[in-house]
Amino acid sequence: MRWDDVGLLAAVVVAGAVICLGSAHSLDAFAFGEDVAASLGIHVARTRVLLLVLTALLTATLVSVAGAIGFVGLVLPHGARLLVGQRHSRVIPATAVLGAIFMVWVDAASRVVFAPTPLPVGVGTALVGVPIFMLLLVRQRGRA
Repeated sequence: MRWDDVGLLAAVVVAGAVICLGSAHSLDAFAFGEDVAASLGIHVARTRVLLLVLTALLTATLVSVAGAIGFVGLVLPHGARLLVGQRHSRVIPATAVLGAIFMVWVDAASRVVFAPTPLPVGVGTALVGVPIFMLLLVRQRGRA
């Protein structure tokens, strides 16, 4: 990475975080279903499109620079919910902090455990994330 990449990512992440945090109330309403969200005055279609486009742009920008580390986004929000509850105004920042901590630990472990040739960080996140994701799927299937 170069410093201009860091500047681009910082701008994209800050803008995305501001929009997501501003939409936290809408996301909380969506948890109860689209009809409930609409009855609470949320413009369901507009909010859905805005958040889908935003997350696609965030994901594309981050993956183009940092590479594929997908299990971070699939698993860590569940961990954040366990720590801070269901409110998106708390889950979004907690996920960002947990993601940063997780990535530092995975990167450090991949460099130390697999020295002298470090394991790519995407493989490291998959080694941790796949079993956790499978556990989440099994738990969800048991509830259905």
